[in-house]
Amino acid sequence: MRSVVASSILLLMVLLLAGCATLSSDSSADAHKAARTNTQLGLAYMRQGRFEQALDRLTKAVKQDPGYAEAHSVLAILYHRLGQMDDAERHYRRSVILAPDDSAMLNNYGQFLCERGKLDEAERHLRRAAENPLYPTPEVPLSNAGVCLLRAGRSAEAESYFLEALRHNPNFARALFFMAQLRHEAGHALSARGFYQRYLAQASQTPESLWLGIQIERELGDMDAVASYSLQLKNRFPDSEQARWLIESEERRHE
Repeated sequence: MRSVVASSILLLMVLLLAGCATLSSDSSADAHKAARTNTQLGLAYMRQGRFEQALDRLTKAVKQDPGYAEAHSVLAILYHRLGQMDDAERHYRRSVILAPDDSAMLNNYGQFLCERGKLDEAERHLRRAAENPLYPTPEVPLSNAGVCLLRAGRSAEAESYFLEALRHNPNFARALFFMAQLRHEAGHALSARGFYQRYLAQASQTPESLWLGIQIERELGDMDAVASYSLQLKNRFPDSEQARWLIESEERRHE
């Protein structure tokens, strides 16, 4: 009899434990689903500029599932936009700890570190993002690393990153623009023009690109191209800093 009772008690305990495990598993799945929903809502609110609502949703998401890397990443981006840099760094770091092979998160964190002047750490994260063989656009973090180093005055290293980006995607406009700029600054006007024309085949003109085109063509003596770019800059971007530089440079040339 005792044996039967003991067996019954043991069976009941096993069933209870199994039930608890199922409940725990279901609860975890529900928490993750809720966190994912709140992350998507938070991202939507952020895109609409509704930062207070975005913060509320994203804060809930990381509480609901602290191991959900995407929630930490999006919350980090929001804190970054709000200028709350310590909170942003904490969540950026958490996102890449949770998802060490996610190139998009590594790229976001690398850009953030660059902005904070942590160049070596930024370069390391951007390089890791680019080296992931499953990442479809390694040219993005490679170009970001180039821009980071360029801002720090490390032009030769920056150029190597832009060239590497172009080996992955020869038509990547951002890398083409900065290569044109670097070649112009180095006094290689013909090479600069080549990169610049490739850039124009991929992207629309901006105040920055028009000003660069004016400088390149002035150096090469193509005054028709200078006149065309100048007219576009004045007409399309009259209030830009580059338009002011153009007018000032023209006034100096006529003194």
